[in-house]
Amino acid sequence: MSQPIIRSVKLEDFDALLKLYLELTNGAPVLGGRAGRTKLAEILEHSGTYVFGAELNGVLVSVASLHICPNLTFGGRSHARIENVVTAREHRGRGLARLVMEVAIDKAREQNVLSIILLTGKQLDVRGFYEKLGFNAEDKWGMIIRPQART
Repeated sequence: MSQPIIRSVKLEDFDALLKLYLELTNGAPVLGGRAGRTKLAEILEHSGTYVFGAELNGVLVSVASLHICPNLTFGGRSHARIENVVTAREHRGRGLARLVMEVAIDKAREQNVLSIILLTGKQLDVRGFYEKLGFNAEDKWGMIIRPQART
């Protein structure tokens, strides 16, 4: 395997990112086409949002998104959230997601965040992966509500 390049995702990565997100969502809708490119540009320009990826042989094969959220409590230290972590099936088990996650975690630490929050699907067998990176489910409960989409 060639050496991966860990870098920020660019708008030019849209097609590869779309393919990765379709793997992540198991075929559930991912915004594509012109609307998807516009949304990706919005995400990449959003203050406090970072999307990091691993590139192999010129192709984006693993990604993670980091969002830094300002906060007034705890001395004004921000919280961070990591989401949309995925590696292409054919490249899993090679440590690429770990490299991308380490960059995201380091960026959050550079911002002196109070905590980094990550939610992952219970049906996925990835809890051990995140625990090896230092995440735990002992301090807090993670809960979610899914408002109905407006039509």
